[in-house]
Amino acid sequence: MDTIKRRDSALRRFIEWCDDRGLDDPTAITKPILERYQRYLYHYRKDNGEPLSIGSQNVMLTPVKSFFKWLTQENYLLYNPASELVLPKKPKGLPRNILSVEEVIHILSQPDTTTLEGVRDRAILEVFYATGIRRSELIHLKEYEIDHSRQTVFVKEGKYHKDRYLPLGKRALQWIQKYQREVRDHLLIDHQEPHVFLTDYGEPFNGSYIGHQVKKYIEQAGIKVSGSCHLFRHAMATHMLENGADIRFIQAMLGHADLSTTEIYTRVSIEKLREIHAATHPAKITADERVID
Repeated sequence: MDTIKRRDSALRRFIEWCDDRGLDDPTAITKPILERYQRYLYHYRKDNGEPLSIGSQNVMLTPVKSFFKWLTQENYLLYNPASELVLPKKPKGLPRNILSVEEVIHILSQPDTTTLEGVRDRAILEVFYATGIRRSELIHLKEYEIDHSRQTVFVKEGKYHKDRYLPLGKRALQWIQKYQREVRDHLLIDHQEPHVFLTDYGEPFNGSYIGHQVKKYIEQAGIKVSGSCHLFRHAMATHMLENGADIRFIQAMLGHADLSTTEIYTRVSIEKLREIHAATHPAKITADERVID
């Protein structure tokens, strides 16, 4: 069904709902009435008994909002009753493919550190895992944003245009120092180039290139998962949470504007905890046991 047909279908459905309730004049429609319609869609069940998905609810509500906006703009209505109608949001799903600590270590060991490229790539992987930094943030890192004495990296204007400092830890810093000391000068073409990580051609990385490099090492490690750079971000957050880090600290590390975005990792950790509990707790029920009624 194309966009126009979906819009027309959604409006017809709303009009029919209004007709069933004796609402035949747009001026009689208020915000509470629209919220009633929204609840109707939420509780509606299809022929197979399943509810409408969040996406389907949005498809049906968006044309209604647009319709009342148009009525107001054309002066058919004095005010728009749908202006403050909040569309339902799809709940954030759990991150897929959380790498274990062992898998991360195996990936980190893949670059051939007897080569210039290998040292650089090992440093990149270490920074991804140590900081949980976003791909776009890493490729824009400047030399002067790494503080060796404080073992931190400064991320300027991340995703939400907020600056933040991130701890690197000793191991990641040592690999950065090795890269800067032994590799970076060999890659440099323009000695005024401020970016930390450079390609074999002396240029800053772009997103697809660095993603390809990281994916190469994941596949080389024999780990079959989708994704590349972001896997280290998920792994860092989950591993730190499992080891007792406060959720607010992880929020600061990840640069999330809203704590609810970070709290998704608590759900991941609970799943992991449940697996461990089921596998190791002495009270678990073995395959040949049953609970006595």
